[in-house]
Amino acid sequence: MGARELLMRGYERMQRAVAPRVRYSQEVYEEVLRTHVTRATAWLDLGCGRRILPPWRGDAEQSLVRACPQVVGVDIDLDAIADNRSVTLKCLATGAALPFADESFDLVTANMVVEHLEAPTANFQEISRVLKPGGAFLFHTPNALGYPTLLARMVPEAVKKRAASLLDGRREEDVYPTFYRANNRRSLEAIARASSFEAIELSFIVTSAIFAVVPPLALLELLWLRTLMHEGLADLRTNIIAVLRKGPARDTTQARRSAFAYASSSDSATRGQA
Repeated sequence: MGARELLMRGYERMQRAVAPRVRYSQEVYEEVLRTHVTRATAWLDLGCGRRILPPWRGDAEQSLVRACPQVVGVDIDLDAIADNRSVTLKCLATGAALPFADESFDLVTANMVVEHLEAPTANFQEISRVLKPGGAFLFHTPNALGYPTLLARMVPEAVKKRAASLLDGRREEDVYPTFYRANNRRSLEAIARASSFEAIELSFIVTSAIFAVVPPLALLELLWLRTLMHEGLADLRTNIIAVLRKGPARDTTQARRSAFAYASSSDSATRGQA
């Protein structure tokens, strides 16, 4: 058993004792995702990268993908999507220029992607375009007001990559630039409304300690995470899981009738004034 595994086991015992209600945010995201995936779902994963879920959830990822008749992944990193073994339909594209027809998908997802969007409004509008009426955009992202994000924004990019490798076990080449331009309640609600999303559900949650493999820091972090569970501090929690729902299709026949009625009444009024 390696040192990292021993430290993680010690952390898990500490978490159960100090903050038993804290859950890894990826577990929560997976649970929400399962409620949106059916045998009739056309699903697009934005920023699919090497995988949709964490590496140790490979079997769960495969079962989700198999449950859908159509799963498509897009990413800007060719090496990453080439390594993705779950999604067979993949293409190189940005979220701001998706190569799909209008109203193609029932579900669009993005797991730890929104924080990397330099122009989130353009991306959200494009996602809305490819969603069918009533479709959902589900995403999991860090909260810009959460302490991990505040710390990360103070760290130089080169140091951040090394820290992600040591603390989180990620490859340095999989650590991408972040902007956090749609990562708090106010900005998310404004961008969602500007992108024709009508129903907006935001859940602010906490996740496991980022310093889990550093026991003294992990203890302090768990105490703070337990404090963040108080409802009054929800907007300061570490992560956001959002579900944005595209509005239903407009009744164009009724709209044409309304426009005709308005034009007719305006014409009658004009004739009456002549």
